[in-house]
Amino acid sequence: MKTFEIVVKTLFGLEEVLIAELKALGITEVEKLSRAVRFVGTQELLYKCNLHLRTALKVLKPIASFIANNENVLYKEVQKINWSDYFSFKQTFAIEATTKGEIFTHSKYVALKTKDAIADQFRAQKGIRPSVDTENPDLCIDVFINRNECIISLNSSGVHLGKRGYRATQILAPMSENLAAGLVLLSKWDTQSDFYDPLCGSGTIAIEAALIAKNMAPGINRTFNFEKWVDFDKVTWNNIKKQAVENQRKFEHTIYCHDIDANAVEISEKNAVLAQTDDIMDIEKQDFFDSQLQLSNATIIMNPPYGERLNKEEDMVALYKKIGDKLKQSFNNNNAWILSGNMEAIKFVGLKPSQKINLFNGPIECKYHKFELYKGKKN
Repeated sequence: MKTFEIVVKTLFGLEEVLIAELKALGITEVEKLSRAVRFVGTQELLYKCNLHLRTALKVLKPIASFIANNENVLYKEVQKINWSDYFSFKQTFAIEATTKGEIFTHSKYVALKTKDAIADQFRAQKGIRPSVDTENPDLCIDVFINRNECIISLNSSGVHLGKRGYRATQILAPMSENLAAGLVLLSKWDTQSDFYDPLCGSGTIAIEAALIAKNMAPGINRTFNFEKWVDFDKVTWNNIKKQAVENQRKFEHTIYCHDIDANAVEISEKNAVLAQTDDIMDIEKQDFFDSQLQLSNATIIMNPPYGERLNKEEDMVALYKKIGDKLKQSFNNNNAWILSGNMEAIKFVGLKPSQKINLFNGPIECKYHKFELYKGKKN
């Protein structure tokens, strides 16, 4: 089977997690990049990456690279690509551009010049230009320029891979599905014990944990842009999806998804049903500080407020201190992970972290702390 370069984008701090996911798919030689990885694969692997990768944002197939020191060179180089190999004038396309450096400073202008080069080629060859559709294009084209180095890729994913299709409703500023899955995978939870998110919000962390527990492919209920490509292999794709369904497994424990906010709990319930994970989840309105849960060897992951919107700093300190006290008093013999963008407040948890990982929750720089909660152990 023909091989080609594949680039998979991810979030800062999740590169190694993504590499581990790729190795689980049988991809052994992977080059780590900044917020991305690169490897050589087949069409079948490209399909599998879209279906199975939990921490990926998009899967790209580079088709050209060149040096461009100005917009005219960019236009000419894009025109050197035979775009009829990838789509027809009857189909639609869209361009997403990312630029770094001082030569190309406006990504939207780069996207416009690329669009003109492609459309003008079709008009010269066929007498008609294909239409742009930013909502649901037949071909998604990715342009990445770092200073004067330009890479043109086909975006096989389309809508970014965090859009699993289960989050019909959400609370204000929800965590991305990719990051939530990354938190679970970073925790090294082996799915052989209970899982608990006491501050669940719209349930994203707990639902991603449930998908992992059931070995459900995160992309099983959505579509991808490669399904519209001219070389799409429907038989191979159907076999990959069929195998993914057959590989799902039973989960013998419970995923607790609790929150003090009744609206958040209602949203979590709806999302869990859409994700087909509600059967292994205990979703309840519950104040963490009143929790009577009896857990052992469980993994606890929480994303408490950072205080960037509403609360005073002293309120945040009190909250984090209270969280630490509750963990010490009620959750010995478990591992707790806390993601926080409030670097000061998290110091007041009063427990010594055994691990710290730098991450971003959206634009907010965060630290992900692991606390080992064992009786008699000095924290």
